[in-house]
Amino acid sequence: MTDTPAPPLYLTEPVLGGETFGRLRYHGGYWIIEDAFPAVREFAKRVFPGSRAYARGGILTFRATTRAMGDLNWLLLRYPMEISAEDLEIFHQQRERAIAHAARRKANQHLEPTTPPPSFAGELRPYQAEGVSYLLANRRTLLADDMGLGKTVVALAGLATAGAFPALIVTPANIRLQWQRMAGRFLDIDSRTLFRDETGRAITHLIQGLTPYELPKVPLYLIHYGLLAAWRDALLDLEPRAVIFDEVQELRHTGTYKYSAASVLGEKCELVWGLSGTPIYNYGGEIWAITNILDYHCLGDWDSFTREWCTGYGEKIVAAPEALADHVLREGLMLRRRKAEVASQLPPKRRIVQAIEHDDSTYVKLIKEAVSLARRYHEITEWTEKGKAARWIENESRRATGIAKAPHVAGFVRALVEAGERPLVYAWHHDVHDHLTSRFKDLRAVRITGRESSREKDESVTAFASGKADICLLSLRATAGLDGLQGQATCVVFTELDWSPAVHSQCEDRLHREGIGDLDSVLCYYLVSDTGYDSVVMDALGLKIGQFVALMGDQAETDEDRALAQQAAKDHLQKVIERLKEVA
Repeated sequence: MTDTPAPPLYLTEPVLGGETFGRLRYHGGYWIIEDAFPAVREFAKRVFPGSRAYARGGILTFRATTRAMGDLNWLLLRYPMEISAEDLEIFHQQRERAIAHAARRKANQHLEPTTPPPSFAGELRPYQAEGVSYLLANRRTLLADDMGLGKTVVALAGLATAGAFPALIVTPANIRLQWQRMAGRFLDIDSRTLFRDETGRAITHLIQGLTPYELPKVPLYLIHYGLLAAWRDALLDLEPRAVIFDEVQELRHTGTYKYSAASVLGEKCELVWGLSGTPIYNYGGEIWAITNILDYHCLGDWDSFTREWCTGYGEKIVAAPEALADHVLREGLMLRRRKAEVASQLPPKRRIVQAIEHDDSTYVKLIKEAVSLARRYHEITEWTEKGKAARWIENESRRATGIAKAPHVAGFVRALVEAGERPLVYAWHHDVHDHLTSRFKDLRAVRITGRESSREKDESVTAFASGKADICLLSLRATAGLDGLQGQATCVVFTELDWSPAVHSQCEDRLHREGIGDLDSVLCYYLVSDTGYDSVVMDALGLKIGQFVALMGDQAETDEDRALAQQAAKDHLQKVIERLKEVA
């Protein structure tokens, strides 16, 4: 049997019972130093900068956190204090937890990659495998990797490795479907192995509506933040073993119903992980609210946190952000990797197919005339008229899908910009460009959509290249020969799909080309809806979501490619028409 490693020197058990320099007692989650020598009391104030001091009686109080325990133990090594037998037992319990925490903190400095079990049906890059190790070692923590580095995949691999099911995934409303698709792709779990009476193989359930109902027994439950408060008690009854708060910056404001519900759920779970590439939006003090959900009072209570880290008592502005960031990282409260740090592990292009919500009522309204024509399509006998009708039906279906997605696409792009990205955003229809432009009025966006003059086009390129614009809206097929955006843009977003994969590749290469600058890898998002035209295009390409990223063409479109794409479009146009006939 291996001997337990010795604790670090500052956690050596103090010798009590001789000369004392004050009294130490425990009450209601706080340690209280009283009747301390004046010099000792002043020294302790510096050791615990977030403490509350009272001149009368030489009293000093501070939150009894695992992280503060190491400093308290070190203080007692130098200045032993009188402590009752009851409080001494609490002290030793907390000291043992502090020793375990110190061991985890040391292990965090040299993470060994974790190999997930067969229930995880995917391959991890080395930095992702190290991320799984970190999540398992720090069961209440924040994964704050840059966008596009695979936080969702790391979290799913962590759940599979820990076997922490049932699990609850809390997300913004617009990315629930993405989690559902990713879980289906990467988890190979038979729900019958978890629930004796369960039949079938569904592994996720999308929680809907504000009124709780009886939930099926599945490994993963998906809910958005807006429903969290209404479902709090029902979710507690599920007794989830893990909860993941995706885009956890949604919880940066305390005092809300969703924050309260999240806090209660976090306390009841074994694993509590937050995911966000941008955990801080406005004030550094927001990190307290976020980490407090993950690990209650890990940075002390709000009063002690602001006294220790902020510009004043009760203030939100952190006085020394770099020092706080170092503390949070060292204490196992956050893991953050930048793209530049893992660039050697990334492929030249990273393609992410992102499932996105759509406005169903808008889609139905816009597609109404196309539905009517589709139902009369086979009655048209004149060949030319039939061809015109087919093309019109296709265009209206494509246009309706693009417009119905536009509000959610805009929200996705806005999140990228707020995270410091500068995206190239591709669409086909002018209507879609117009909808997106209307939602970017407060952002710096330029357009190259085929409607601009040569001068306007050059002005847009110059504005984006000089850093005066953060978003460049582009047409899928009207940017041939365009140059000057590489080295400025940081990612590519496709809001509408083309029949030809080669067209997508050419659009990606507006960024991925000579002059790319410091970018070793280009991140390309494909935003797809589960309705309308998108699903037909995916079928036409013969691709499923999981294959789409691997089989995307990377060469220029040849005449043969174009002919095959046109034939595919023609063959599958009939599917568009048949599906529209079924629309209510």
